[in-house]
Amino acid sequence: MPSPRSGPDKCPGALQVHVAADGPLARVRIPGGVVTSPQLQALAAAAQEIGKGEIELTSRGNLQLRALRDPDDFARRIEAVGLLPSTTHERVRNILASPLSGRIGGHADVRGLVTALDRGLCDDPALADLPGRTLFTIDDGSGDVSGLRGDLGVHALSDGRFALILAGADTGARLAEIDAVEVLLTAARTFDEIRGDAWRLSEVPGGTERVLEGLGLENDGEPLALPDAPGPGPIGWLDQPDGGVTLAGGLAFGTLPARLAEFLAAVEKPIVITPWRSVLLSDLDEWTAEQVVRVLAPMGLIFDENSPYLQVSACVGQPGCARSHTDVRADARAAIEGDDLPTQGRQHWSGCDRKCGRPHGEVTDVVAGPDGYRSTASRHDGTENGPS
Repeated sequence: MPSPRSGPDKCPGALQVHVAADGPLARVRIPGGVVTSPQLQALAAAAQEIGKGEIELTSRGNLQLRALRDPDDFARRIEAVGLLPSTTHERVRNILASPLSGRIGGHADVRGLVTALDRGLCDDPALADLPGRTLFTIDDGSGDVSGLRGDLGVHALSDGRFALILAGADTGARLAEIDAVEVLLTAARTFDEIRGDAWRLSEVPGGTERVLEGLGLENDGEPLALPDAPGPGPIGWLDQPDGGVTLAGGLAFGTLPARLAEFLAAVEKPIVITPWRSVLLSDLDEWTAEQVVRVLAPMGLIFDENSPYLQVSACVGQPGCARSHTDVRADARAAIEGDDLPTQGRQHWSGCDRKCGRPHGEVTDVVAGPDGYRSTASRHDGTENGPS
């Protein structure tokens, strides 16, 4: 049984900023990971003019800026481009969706469900009280985001129905697509009523059963064994069935330099931020896709699925975090460039035992202490822990 929470959820938002060692940090929720070119351009300009010149991607497909010199100005900027549709609900708009839905794979196009769920959340005053760590997942059947173990979700099935996912597991309850959003909203209300001080549904004793009871639903299908979500996610050139191309680019430590963000925005094609801290640029013709790779790869967008940078994640470390024992990202970068990583495969470098920003699944922890680093293989089933 998880230990009880000792205080209120302080998960940062665009308005409730976290004051880190390097200054205020603001996190902008991006439901479904979808960001328009004007929105990305506005974030890039803010990063250059009132931040530290870069945008960080989080493990929930959100975006954050560090070292903001004027958080109020930042809020005005993002509101002007539609990134702050509700000042009361901005921290609870945590909606992960299959990033390639409607373009490649899956049993259903779930993009409309994301829009409807986000609108329903913002329209219900009671749901503003949800913890900032509550996570909704909408999986198109690919198994990519259901495996991230959200609190409340749906998973498309081959027969046109959706499985109801609670606390990261299939309940066996089956839904028609037309009912999926309202069921998720009702489940969220029930969770908020029964949660006490809990931040996640899995922390509530009998939480899944109590939510199902509140919904009046029963097990009417064989529960799915949900797969683990993919490690770095899709990377490289992805052919769309309609003849278009999606480019999936990774980023070292999930950090998007403002200048690179400006170039991405200038392509003026659909952009999706993934929970693997990568970027999808879709609906390209082949000639444009080739030019994007030629220009953006030297700027830091990673299209090589074998790059070691796609296996290594890291917390912010010094100077951004006062708890960190060292400049973690500089150390990790030196190890990568010097071919001196302490282990093979997925690994997360942390400046202290909090292990902020640790990705989901089987990962080797490389943790700094007063006397250097230690490595331990372990598993993590949460997401976006801590402000990193």
